[in-house]
Amino acid sequence: MRDVETRPKRYEWLIIAVIIFASLPLILGFALLVLSSFSKDMITNLSLESFRPTIENWVNVFQGKLAITGGIRQNILKITFNTLVVALGVSGIVTLISTLAGYSLSRMKFRGRKAMMLLLLVLHAFPGVALIVGVYLFYRLTFPQDPSLVRIYSFFYVVLARAALEIPMSVWLMKGFFDTIPWEFEWSGIIDGASRIKVWWKIMLPLIKPGILAVALFGFLAGWQDLIYVRTFLIDQTLATFIEANIEAEYSHMPLIAAAGTLYLLPTIIFFLTAQQLLLQGYSGGIKG
Repeated sequence: MRDVETRPKRYEWLIIAVIIFASLPLILGFALLVLSSFSKDMITNLSLESFRPTIENWVNVFQGKLAITGGIRQNILKITFNTLVVALGVSGIVTLISTLAGYSLSRMKFRGRKAMMLLLLVLHAFPGVALIVGVYLFYRLTFPQDPSLVRIYSFFYVVLARAALEIPMSVWLMKGFFDTIPWEFEWSGIIDGASRIKVWWKIMLPLIKPGILAVALFGFLAGWQDLIYVRTFLIDQTLATFIEANIEAEYSHMPLIAAAGTLYLLPTIIFFLTAQQLLLQGYSGGIKG
């Protein structure tokens, strides 16, 4: 008798073929972008006749030069550092709040718990663009008068605003991971006299490391890839706004932009290639209600 979960191999190959076919335009687009970053001319089709190998584009990018001749040099290392500050800030805040809130919703019964869980789903449904007007008004109301604090405040605010968009779904993911841990582990610590915080820190968190890493990864990528909130609130440039500001400039050389775009995509590609199993655990482990 055949197990209901098994499928003939021909269907598996069919599924794989469909996935590859659906991903082909994206793969080709990335391939053309990478090839263009190492070429003197932009490659816009499958013909490689215009491909003329060079590393000059990457040298110019790291020198902050986005034009063949002329153009304003910009500190690409500082811009990359700004991007890292935003990404790591979003990741840290999302991870801390989601692990605390996920544990509370999973293990504690309190008035308004179900309403809060429903509210988190509703908040996640709102697109960031729809909320940006209210976020901007609050930004203006809390804007510091001291000029020396403006730059620090802009970083702090964009990190909080971007993290707020990721927290609702991250809390649900972490709740699902906490739901998979048997109560016996927690009760053994409480019986030994440990507080809730100590149980959370010493017992629960080590058991859900895949969930923590998945949420941290999602938060990092959200901060790294963000354009709208960074462009609206951050005074300094990140890689996203740096590329966006130069892609339509008259003096820009497109293979240089391709090199900058490849640099911008590298963390995303590396994370997804090295953490595929982790991402699957994140999606599957955090779906319990």
